[in-house]
Amino acid sequence: MSPAAAIDAGEAAAREDLRRLFRAAIDAVDPTKLIARALAGECAGGSEVPRLIADAPRIFLLAVGKAAAAMAREIERQVAGKLADAIAVVPNSESTGAAAPLAPGSKVRVYSGAHPIPDESSEAAAQAGCAMLRAATADDLVIVALSGGASAMFTMPAAGISLADKIAINQALLKAGASIRELNAVRKHLSAVKGGRLLNRCGGACVLGLILSDVPGNELATIGSGLTAFDGSTYGDAVTVLKRRNVWGRAPEAVREFLERAVAGESPETLKPDDPLLERVTNVIVGDNTLALGQVETAATAMGYHPRRWKEMNREANDVGRALAEHLCGTQGARVCVVAGGEPVVTVRGNGRGGRAQQSALAMSIELAKSCTGRRICALFAGTDGIDGPTDAAGAFASPTVVARGAA
Repeated sequence: MSPAAAIDAGEAAAREDLRRLFRAAIDAVDPTKLIARALAGECAGGSEVPRLIADAPRIFLLAVGKAAAAMAREIERQVAGKLADAIAVVPNSESTGAAAPLAPGSKVRVYSGAHPIPDESSEAAAQAGCAMLRAATADDLVIVALSGGASAMFTMPAAGISLADKIAINQALLKAGASIRELNAVRKHLSAVKGGRLLNRCGGACVLGLILSDVPGNELATIGSGLTAFDGSTYGDAVTVLKRRNVWGRAPEAVREFLERAVAGESPETLKPDDPLLERVTNVIVGDNTLALGQVETAATAMGYHPRRWKEMNREANDVGRALAEHLCGTQGARVCVVAGGEPVVTVRGNGRGGRAQQSALAMSIELAKSCTGRRICALFAGTDGIDGPTDAAGAFASPTVVARGAA
């Protein structure tokens, strides 16, 4: 390796500190710990959780998302003999086969689901989950444990819409840089389970949503496309998103026809705030990005840094990277640690794959190379779920030296 391509000792040390801070963020949102707290009634808005579990003669569990296995494992351990049936929908990479037990002797059956683009496994998982819920009655408790990726991993198209249609729309919106709220407004209105519709399949049971939020602001209707929450968006909003993102003209004909008929009142809307089903639903946020950021600040202080919270990262990844680079270039003081979280988006052009953390890091590095050469700045952009979009990385480092090393 040439000298120009080497990472000097100062940057290597900074990267190790960033790895330690990232591990602190991951530990803060450890699903097992968060579920244990939630079941003990220690989460905000969750004081009724212990009573709900104690009063239920039977409990059905549906866990969906990247943290589904850990969430399901802890719930099964805590509710013990009350668990009548359970399904965990995990990322494809974690599955050993449809309906395989979570562990020897476990009642939890494991299905896989694809993310960020749904596939046949996502549809099969949704069908299995809904089939299980048909056994629930008004005396039972249904626990729905959601985490990042749930929307893509649990997919059941509305009548008249094929899985291929949903996949095409999903891919087009992702590449068009649609926000998570825009993406889910469309997903919910092309689905038979999202936008609160899953509640129609729970047999009148009480429903407890235990939600590990991957959405800034913790909007229940957006996390996992709101499987257990009311939806404030409409079919008209879904059409508006597709047109705003220049996807409407390229959408499958079946999707356009379905939405046009639905806007005209031919299909029932998603669940709205006045629906009586919501009277038997308790949704609890067990953890979120704010929790992770707070732990990073605590860890940074213990490491001798001065943490400073930056604004939420919710724009195009390129803009986020450049804006944060400008902010860091203007930051004064020794051992300052700037902390920020959010959900940037990537508009994919050409044959790119996306990956908002890596894109933000690249944009920052290019900007730092232009305006902050020689400054001691190092950053890490990464996802606490270990996955950065459709890539095999959690994220990437950024610094003023990245461009020079890439050229070397």
